[in-house]
Amino acid sequence: MLIPLHAATTPTCGPKAATLSTLHNAGLPVPNAAIVPTTAFPSPTNTSPTAPVDVGSSADLLSEVLIFGLGAWLESIGDPPVAVRSSATNEDTATTSAAGQYDTFLGVQGLAAVTTAVRACWSSLWSTRATAYRTTDVQALAMAVVIQELVDAEVSGVMFTPADATGSTLIEASWGLGPSVVEGRLTPDSYEITADGSVTATIADKPTALYRTGSHVLEQDVPADLRRTPTLSTETATQLAALGNQVTDLLGGPQDIEWAIANNQLWLLQSRPITTSPPSPTRAPAPHSTTRAAAALPGVASTPDAGSMLTGVPASRGTASGPVRVVRGPQDFADVRPGDILVCRCTDPAWTPLLGIVAGVVTEVGGVLSHAAIVARERGIPAIVSVPAATTRLRNGKQITLDATTGAVHL
Repeated sequence: MLIPLHAATTPTCGPKAATLSTLHNAGLPVPNAAIVPTTAFPSPTNTSPTAPVDVGSSADLLSEVLIFGLGAWLESIGDPPVAVRSSATNEDTATTSAAGQYDTFLGVQGLAAVTTAVRACWSSLWSTRATAYRTTDVQALAMAVVIQELVDAEVSGVMFTPADATGSTLIEASWGLGPSVVEGRLTPDSYEITADGSVTATIADKPTALYRTGSHVLEQDVPADLRRTPTLSTETATQLAALGNQVTDLLGGPQDIEWAIANNQLWLLQSRPITTSPPSPTRAPAPHSTTRAAAALPGVASTPDAGSMLTGVPASRGTASGPVRVVRGPQDFADVRPGDILVCRCTDPAWTPLLGIVAGVVTEVGGVLSHAAIVARERGIPAIVSVPAATTRLRNGKQITLDATTGAVHL
């Protein structure tokens, strides 16, 4: 049977859904949702955490009773566009985020489309990237699916709340729907809100945004006058930080929160424990950047020997040396060798298997709170994001060294 949001628990609905239920029941702004429980899906039949499972035909995956209940629930709320999200038992835990490892579908509308998305979301439990990420016995693994009213976000992003009362809240934001930020498709605006309430903003060039058009989510060009316009005012950033502190107090620890703003209303889309903290914010000066409060975007280092170094934003601590391997898409995966430094425009969740063999990661765009940055930190792989022209300045086979403390890429 379909489970309403207020009744979701971890054993039946997974940690993500259970956390949303806790936030909802505490009166915090969470979109209306219902959950297809773990018991609605078949159990795994193998015992290897790294071997994909053949799920076969999913045409009869859901019972007629559950589909009828799903249709009734959708009708009761006016059949709006929804987000279909995973809530696996190894996801959003204190030790494993599974960030970006399972499929999410946005802007889904109508019973037939929602049912198809639910089946596809569950099937992603056995995708190549998901099996490459996890190390736990699949016999303990199960998936529930959250069906959440879609927030047609004007601005969205990610927020990391501080570990204690003296720490800072970190926020990354961009125009439109959340995948632009969480999937690292562009370099977002970033905000640091300190314990005393001061706000430091680094405003990025945001050329594209994702918006829903009907039942489709499409990437659109951002008007020129908005590309370098701040997505959040100081007041809104402070309000978000205060809301994050409420979530932290309620859940008992620092949180990785996805949020959205629509019609001046803040919404919490999901919240999970922070598994690994990002490096302290570091910004390298760049003459072409747009700045606020003395913060700047990364770029080519303005040093006497600028030609020997590129700079970006540290996303995962550590140092690494190795040959460059530029990857522009899945067609280049076979060329990656153990010990290579992965260089790409941005990473995609499907690239998770590469993080098991490379020595370090350099991206041209993306933020430190994106899925790829989180997984790199969990794997202990040094990573530097937002390095302009990395895929053209860095050539295959050339030795480079990453210093993911300062954000320097030494050629």
